[in-house]
Amino acid sequence: MKSPEKIIVQVILDKPLKDVFDYIWNEAHLRTTPKLGMLVELPFGSSSLVGIVVGVSTHSNIELAKLKAVKTLSPLPCLDKKIRELAEFASRYYIYGLGETLLPAIPKWWRSPANWEKGLGVARIDKLNVIKITPSHDKVIDPEQLNQDQVDALRHLSDADHKKFQTLFLNGVTGSGKTAVYLNYLQQVISNHRDAQVLILLPEINLTPQLERRIASHMPNQEMAVLHSGLSDKQRARAWYAATTGKAKVILGTRLSILTPIPNLATIVVDEEHDSSFKQQEGLGYSARDLAIWRAKNESIPILLCSATPSLETWHAIGQGRYKEIKLSERIHQAQMPIIELIQTQQADRGTVISGIFKRTLQNNFQEGRQALIFVNRRGFAPALSCGSCDWLSECPDCSGFMVMHKQLGSRRSPVLCCHHCGLTKSVPRSCPKCGDSDLLPLGRGTQKIEEQIREIIPQAKVLRVDADTARTGKLSEALFTKIHQGEADIIVGTQMLSKGHDYQNIGLVCVLDADARLYSNDYRAPETLFAQLVQVAGRAGRSGGEQAKMLIETRYPNDPVYQYLCNYDLAGFMKHLLKDRQDSRLPPYVSQALVHAQSTHMADSLNFLAGAKVFLEKKSPNQGRLVCFDPVPKALAKVAGKERAQLLIEAESRTQLQTQLNALDEFLRNQSTGRITKQGKVRWSIERDPLLI
Repeated sequence: MKSPEKIIVQVILDKPLKDVFDYIWNEAHLRTTPKLGMLVELPFGSSSLVGIVVGVSTHSNIELAKLKAVKTLSPLPCLDKKIRELAEFASRYYIYGLGETLLPAIPKWWRSPANWEKGLGVARIDKLNVIKITPSHDKVIDPEQLNQDQVDALRHLSDADHKKFQTLFLNGVTGSGKTAVYLNYLQQVISNHRDAQVLILLPEINLTPQLERRIASHMPNQEMAVLHSGLSDKQRARAWYAATTGKAKVILGTRLSILTPIPNLATIVVDEEHDSSFKQQEGLGYSARDLAIWRAKNESIPILLCSATPSLETWHAIGQGRYKEIKLSERIHQAQMPIIELIQTQQADRGTVISGIFKRTLQNNFQEGRQALIFVNRRGFAPALSCGSCDWLSECPDCSGFMVMHKQLGSRRSPVLCCHHCGLTKSVPRSCPKCGDSDLLPLGRGTQKIEEQIREIIPQAKVLRVDADTARTGKLSEALFTKIHQGEADIIVGTQMLSKGHDYQNIGLVCVLDADARLYSNDYRAPETLFAQLVQVAGRAGRSGGEQAKMLIETRYPNDPVYQYLCNYDLAGFMKHLLKDRQDSRLPPYVSQALVHAQSTHMADSLNFLAGAKVFLEKKSPNQGRLVCFDPVPKALAKVAGKERAQLLIEAESRTQLQTQLNALDEFLRNQSTGRITKQGKVRWSIERDPLLI
């Protein structure tokens, strides 16, 4: 009698490899037949790893005697077909291994077989207490309380076919009530469609607490799953399980949430869609916003993008008719946007941190009992330390950047120098390491320096600093924002985390210091980014109505188009200007780009490696048409943590053409590498699609 054929499963692992691995499936031991999407434990070398089943067959190109068997099976439901298709697309498009794409999206707790224990992992995770979310004190705005603009926007959303893909863009000025509109829309979706789940994506962790509370108030009977890196492993595991089993109806999270299995997904909302934080910078360099649009199309559901300052790609898509625009043109409470006044740096008091104009305006605003927000996008006390007698500067020994001076940092209460790129921290030297002079001077100004001078100017004011140092964790961040909302701060000094999405009610003045630092750089997106930042930070002021707020911007170039369009809040004019500039310069969205990154101990090795990649592309496609491969160059920040970094820029008018070339290049580079490290020279490399920085 012929013995039954062995069952072979193909499994992906979280390794920098494109291969799948064959394993024997023992039905008697595992007590079930294999299914695609199962999470399993496997022997791998001398250790064990977890993997995902992506294929089942009775054949292997490897001798059966050499194959190992699957050890254990997790109690999780199989990853559904839709999420596997999304991961496969992301893996192809971003030139990344499928295992590297899908496995890291599963919470760490679930990737530990010790937590499975014959299915008891599910029982343990279900017994975890749900994080108690205090409902917002803000009044819930039901449909009958919306203004006419909001009612019209909600009607457009409600009319969307929920079994058909459509990209909608809610274009609302800051303070126009976009959140109230989409929360009412989501409530209707959940009420009108059985078992429906909705996904809300936010760009940053510190925006989640405020929205969590509003959702808890608006939909108190719906379970919510919150997913971001600030949660403990168990908290994230429970939220992920609630989402993937359909128990949670509202899923709120940051960019990694887009790869969460949601079996009954009915619609997606991407709030602050323009924000660069949606783009992953390390590893799989994906855009959560772009993957959200692809996911919506693949699952035949509508997607809503929201912003007061749309990305240029979104604006271009609206102009082409690919996205449908819904407008909110007026702020609620009949509030007006702040009056903008440009302060030329030459008018500022020389040698001072804050000019006389800023001081007087701050003092007047304080006397009127209104809060002020001071925006300077540099944390620390000073960007660098210098010697008054020689040319010594506080350069980082391991990076091609400066060590920033902090008056205090974390638990260290004495002044230190810290590199914001590699994290190296040193005590401030008592004298110049080069010439011995004790006259060391801080250069420039950061949030700590501004905070110090504000306390001197208005000693009776309650000053609060909000930056990555004071808001290191989600709890610290939430506590700071609560103080602002409750009026426990008169003057708030902070970085860009102040500008996004927060509904402050008593800001009468916004001061922007050193705006030009974010305007003139090697980043072609700098004008777009600065315009969005300034509109967003302006939108924090005057939200409750009453006397019109004011915004002062310090600049040396008041005639720059960014400031001129900003003064009139002319979004359409600025976008038209940007599109023409990008078209003339052959930059996105008119071309597609990719970067090949390389880093090694020596810059020559990185550049030589990239030169070889360029030669390969030119030989493979001598008649490349509109594909352009530039010369390899060092990165703007050439050295980080002792590694010399370089890049190769590739452009094409056709995404398909670029994809074909990148796939060939990836195969060529993998043939000379172990994973993504070359066998000779030990150069670490990666390919990035649609880079933000070039």
